Amino acid sequence: MEKKILLLGDQALYEESTEVTKDELDYILKIKEDLRDTLLAFREKYGVGRAIAAPQIGVHKRVIYRHLDTPILFINPVLEFPDVRMYEVLDDCMSFPGLLVRVMRHKDCTVHYKNEKWEDCEISFSGDMSELIQHEYDHLDGILSTMRAIDDKSFVIKE
Repeated sequence: MEKKILLLGDQALYEESTEVTKDELDYILKIKEDLRDTLLAFREKYGVGRAIAAPQIGVHKRVIYRHLDTPILFINPVLEFPDVRMYEVLDDCMSFPGLLVRVMRHKDCTVHYKNEKWEDCEISFSGDMSELIQHEYDHLDGILSTMRAIDDKSFVIKE
């Protein structure tokens, strides 16, 4: 079911999420459907949207849902950075549509996570996919890209 996306300024966005336990898996699979429906509705309205974190719909569990060619549910993701290479990006967010924020992100990352069958998985990303996962992962820690802005002139309104 489509859920309301929490918007910039909602204090719930700044809360740290808790890990999912194996006995919560059925609940998380229901949340996955809400994340999918919410992301697809946002995409239909704004023409963008590749991933969403559970805290954005008020569920403070360490879950990220990415919906591209093959949807992936990341349960209890942990990021690892293979090197120190960073790059500058204009970050956008479903919690503040129309606002872009200039931030620095790692060029590459590896995500360790549990899948829907509670199996340990690992996947590596580079470039825009690495940036996307870092952005969503920040939501799990109550961090918004506005808090990672390079400086006080790093904000752009999309037209």
